[in-house]
Amino acid sequence: MRVLHVMAGRGNGGAELYSTDVILSLQQAGLAQCVVMRPDAPRVRELRAAGVDVITDVMRPPFALMQRRRMGGVIARYRPDIVHCWLRRAAELTPRDAGAAAQVIGWFGNYKDLRAFSHCRWFVGCTPDMARSMRARGIADDHVAYIPTFPSVEVAAPLSRQTLDTPADARVLLSLSRLHEAKGLETLLHALRDLPDCYLWMAGTGPLRNALGELARRLGVESRVRFLGWRTDRGALLAAADVCVLPSRYEPFGTVILDAWSARAPLVACASAGPRAHVRNGENGMLVPIDDVGALRGALRAVLDDASLRARIIAGGYADYEASYTRAAVTRRWLEYYRRISAC
Repeated sequence: MRVLHVMAGRGNGGAELYSTDVILSLQQAGLAQCVVMRPDAPRVRELRAAGVDVITDVMRPPFALMQRRRMGGVIARYRPDIVHCWLRRAAELTPRDAGAAAQVIGWFGNYKDLRAFSHCRWFVGCTPDMARSMRARGIADDHVAYIPTFPSVEVAAPLSRQTLDTPADARVLLSLSRLHEAKGLETLLHALRDLPDCYLWMAGTGPLRNALGELARRLGVESRVRFLGWRTDRGALLAAADVCVLPSRYEPFGTVILDAWSARAPLVACASAGPRAHVRNGENGMLVPIDDVGALRGALRAVLDDASLRARIIAGGYADYEASYTRAAVTRRWLEYYRRISAC
């Protein structure tokens, strides 16, 4: 069985990270695979070091039509059994006649329009609700699957607070996300104003960096906020933090949920789609309404001050992670799915 992955996304978003983690795990499992991705994708070197054949010249400019022709050439040369399109851009890059040579999968990390995936025969959503949404829009039940994501956080010693100019006795709130309007980080900054014993570490990059810095200044919390930029030491950050916060307004899934659960960090999240589907309030995390500063502040205070609540949600989150979301369990599901559809 030969699988050709197509990931045309930019940067270090959750889908880009997860797809690469899956490919690396499948490589360790011995799957024959090839990857088409952008030449500036941040983990090309890592994939090649693991022995994965990575093709980057398909997405050379200038025209989408030329890119699609190059993609057709890759399919003709590699002759895959499966073409796995990670997100809409990958589906648009894959020629319409690819299904004549291989089974074509469209993977969804959010609730996108299906038109770009019209030449895909198989569909995978990363939440049960996403899979239900595909069926509701006309995809046959047996051509839709739910396969969850998994965290890639490495167990690590806590990062020294001194390295981030944070007092040893401060309570540390940690956000792991793009600095984007959808992530609701403004709500978190407003909540921080009335949590004077807390510092906030914001790990991530994005278009709102300057605006969030200005908001922190206006709120008077600038001295307690650390903008960390893009980080590869999420395990060390989670081990050092008192609470992991996911205040998103829009979050189809939220791999940060699994990061926190696997690292035994207590999670507080706003009730966007992903957290709402996975977080049971008071059992494996705390769930509050979107954009509700008072509710977010109250949940954070409760987790910080109530040791029994904190221990309960840590234990519940880790139990859920162990039951369904380990790397090994999810990798097995991908291999089983590939075997099933390649036999069709």
